[in-house]
Amino acid sequence: MAIELIFPLAKICAQVIGAGVATVGLAGAGVGIGFVFGCFMLALSRNPQIGDQLFFYALLGFALTEAIALFSLMMSFIILFAL
Repeated sequence: MAIELIFPLAKICAQVIGAGVATVGLAGAGVGIGFVFGCFMLALSRNPQIGDQLFFYALLGFALTEAIALFSLMMSFIILFAL
């Protein structure tokens, strides 16, 4: 409360910086999705007979990795607009 009296924009600056730091998880999710599909292509080239099962596992990995990205994005929106 006292810092808001000294610096009126301190809360807004802290929210913007916090939201920017919270979006770092989106970069990690992008790397994770690339890793999932890269490994899928490698496994498919080694054993094409189980392509359907590998595709299911690749989609499952994509969904779980994308969920982490959505959680990160949700946290940044909560920091920006709810606090």
